[in-house]
Amino acid sequence: MDQELSSRIESLRLKYATSGQELLDFLDGLIEADYITYWDYIRLDSLLSLQQPRTSHPDESVFIIYHQITELYFKLCLHELQPQLKNKKPEIQLLEESIRRCNRYFEALEHSFSVMVEGMDRKQFLKFRMSLIPASGFQSAQYRMIELALARLNDLVNIEKREALSDEKDVSVLLDEIYWKRGATIEDSGQKTLTLLQFENKYGDHFRSQAEENRGNTISDQSKRLFDEGLLTQELQDSLRELDQHVNVLWPLQHYRSAVKYLAKQSSDVRATGGTNWQKYLPPRFQKRIFFPFLWSKKEKDDWGKSFYDSYVK
Repeated sequence: MDQELSSRIESLRLKYATSGQELLDFLDGLIEADYITYWDYIRLDSLLSLQQPRTSHPDESVFIIYHQITELYFKLCLHELQPQLKNKKPEIQLLEESIRRCNRYFEALEHSFSVMVEGMDRKQFLKFRMSLIPASGFQSAQYRMIELALARLNDLVNIEKREALSDEKDVSVLLDEIYWKRGATIEDSGQKTLTLLQFENKYGDHFRSQAEENRGNTISDQSKRLFDEGLLTQELQDSLRELDQHVNVLWPLQHYRSAVKYLAKQSSDVRATGGTNWQKYLPPRFQKRIFFPFLWSKKEKDDWGKSFYDSYVK
């Protein structure tokens, strides 16, 4: 028998011996098993059955599919980031590769946003969107998980209280003041919208546990330690800055561009389905979310998002 084949068979025998089973039994099972197909492997039939429009407007399917694709890209980002959070001393090469991949995922999302901006009939959208109340893309838990993985929780606090809470250690206090809650709070009364109440009810405990688990070892924390020790390579610095712009400038501006097209209505604006204040919530120049503030100059932080605003919104 071929030596390589014999070696592989012996490796299989040792593998299955640890489970108390005979190799021959597994080989018999392999003989009986059908070949796997592409459609079964990726669960294609299940995937294509997940689009369930609530109205008869054709373009609602475009809306659903695009958001499902977006969530899969978010899952890819978390697939890269979550293993890194377990490392107190990250391997720089592995961290660089994970950040590069996340940049590519967000780059793809930004380019694909034309599906939303150009791919739906506005009249259809303004009709079928009414059946979605109070659901909102604001309720993307995976996007919030990406933020919690990348940034110190203190840097996600609403900008008006960020400086005062810069050294706060209590996760509950910081989560109560996290920036996105302001975007789903009724300005006149200060009451939380139903969108926010639903979101907190479903994911609030999970966000709190993740924030506790990530505390002191987010990607920002890890990178800052490397930076202070003079170990943060220029390549990694560039990748982190790029990711900061993708997530906190370019991606929100694409959302804003879409909102302007579909929700802006001459002198008045159509409210978002979740009641979110999208005019102040989406433009990066208002909240100035920055995951890696130690990598940006004061002027860059002061001018955050301004250089991209005109080109992305027009």
